[in-house]
Amino acid sequence: MNKRTLAISGAAVAALGAAAILLPNANANPDKTSGAKTFSSPVAVKLARSLAADLGDNGAGWYYDNANRQLVMNVVDEDSAEGVRAKGAVAKIVTNSMEDLKAATKTLSSDASVPGTAWSIDPVTNKVQVTADRTVTGAKWATLTRATDQMEGTVSVKRSQGEFKKFDGEEAARPGDNGGAGAGDAAGDAGAGDAGDAAGNAGAAGGADDAGAGGAGDAGAGGADGGEQGAGGAGDAGGAGDAGGGGDAAAGGLDGGDAIFGGGARCSLGFNVSVDGAPGFLTAGHCGNASQTWTSDEAGAQQVGTVQDSKFPESDFALVMYDDATTQASSTVDLQNGSTQEIGRAVEASVGLKVQRSGSTTGVTDGTVTGLNATVNYGNGDIVNGLIQTDVCAEPGDSGGAMFAEDAAVGLTSGGSGDCTQGGETFFQPVTGALEATGAVIGAGDGGAGGGDAAGGAGDAAGGAGDAAGGAGDAAGGAGDAAGGAGDAAGGAGDAAGGAGDAAGAGNAGAGDAGNAGAAAGAGDTGNDTGQGLN
Repeated sequence: MNKRTLAISGAAVAALGAAAILLPNANANPDKTSGAKTFSSPVAVKLARSLAADLGDNGAGWYYDNANRQLVMNVVDEDSAEGVRAKGAVAKIVTNSMEDLKAATKTLSSDASVPGTAWSIDPVTNKVQVTADRTVTGAKWATLTRATDQMEGTVSVKRSQGEFKKFDGEEAARPGDNGGAGAGDAAGDAGAGDAGDAAGNAGAAGGADDAGAGGAGDAGAGGADGGEQGAGGAGDAGGAGDAGGGGDAAAGGLDGGDAIFGGGARCSLGFNVSVDGAPGFLTAGHCGNASQTWTSDEAGAQQVGTVQDSKFPESDFALVMYDDATTQASSTVDLQNGSTQEIGRAVEASVGLKVQRSGSTTGVTDGTVTGLNATVNYGNGDIVNGLIQTDVCAEPGDSGGAMFAEDAAVGLTSGGSGDCTQGGETFFQPVTGALEATGAVIGAGDGGAGGGDAAGGAGDAAGGAGDAAGGAGDAAGGAGDAAGGAGDAAGGAGDAAGGAGDAAGAGNAGAGDAGNAGAAAGAGDTGNDTGQGLN
């Protein structure tokens, strides 16, 4: 072999080596996720809002990748992508701008407004996702496909096996059915023997990191983090009395997810609020339209509130004010297992957000936000816009019930398709919009109006020692006497848990565990990612 042949062979080897280096890069994921940082969901939301403002028209939505704990920002050009990557997020270069997607939703509204359809912007696929239920056939299907065929690449269509409907019900709440809490007197069963634990759980649920409310009895500190809607204090009702899902509604109010009755309909309470210091609650607007007055029992003997404002269709929320202005309505959601979740603030939904829903038919279910700014056509002219789309299940009677993420209120159950056996889609009215429209704030009385560290004066101490929650000392932090032995404090005595002190397991049964409420909540930084709150 001569020198020339050797030179050629050497060059070929060098070229192959260079190709081996370059080919992996050529085939790499264009999103360049390898350098992306991991974020907790709350931190990702804050960063996404900041980046979206900076990107302007060059941004096309975003979502949180739960599996990899990464923020994914959709952008339309490489220059924008570089700026996103510099902040630690994943930049996904997409075809459809946000303007394109919004234009598609307008076309659907004008050309394909067919009963049994819904659509929302899905940043994961960078398309408008259209869902047609099983009633969309024949001429209705032809109308829908005629419109969507003209927007190929921007719109995708899928079928649902169920039928879109509002989730109000006509039959009575049945204690224990499908995990539901049932009527008020179900508290005796749900909370029996565990009333003390309920107080501990209430403190623990609210107290992780600095986001929570802390404790029991009169010491509910509310959301020390403040969030977008101020910190909702538990007020006087931070105990286990309401934890069982009912009890004396007139004296202590109801919890989110509890059954309410009016005009032959059964719905669920969403979130307790206050308006200029007066107690009230939010529920679905189609429920508010069904009756002017609402009771906590099917027979209508225990009236709790009167509708002050109701919006449906277009939106789907109602504000009901408690008839008794002295009602101590705790800022809590019924977890349907003898415990409650403190709710201190409201946040806007984001795609990928993990959420839970509490309702009087199916109890607590969970899932993920899958779309925003959804439109649902329930038929008969009932078209609702601006909803949150999820894969959470729900059933008739759950309407109005609370959707929440940790200690933050997110949505009010509107309707959807499917059930909690087969699954389906459920749509929610954003709580932030309902609060803004009604002038209400999350929480009861002064606790709802307060914010941040002002809630109960807790500050960072809301998660800490015995007297952290509102300076109540023994009341929230761990003194058995205050939480368990004091009856009406947090242990859930007598009337609050369903009637007779010993029957509800209050006082003695719950004293030890309830006294640990402060300790359970009190790690300060406990919870890390999941307890940081969703600002």
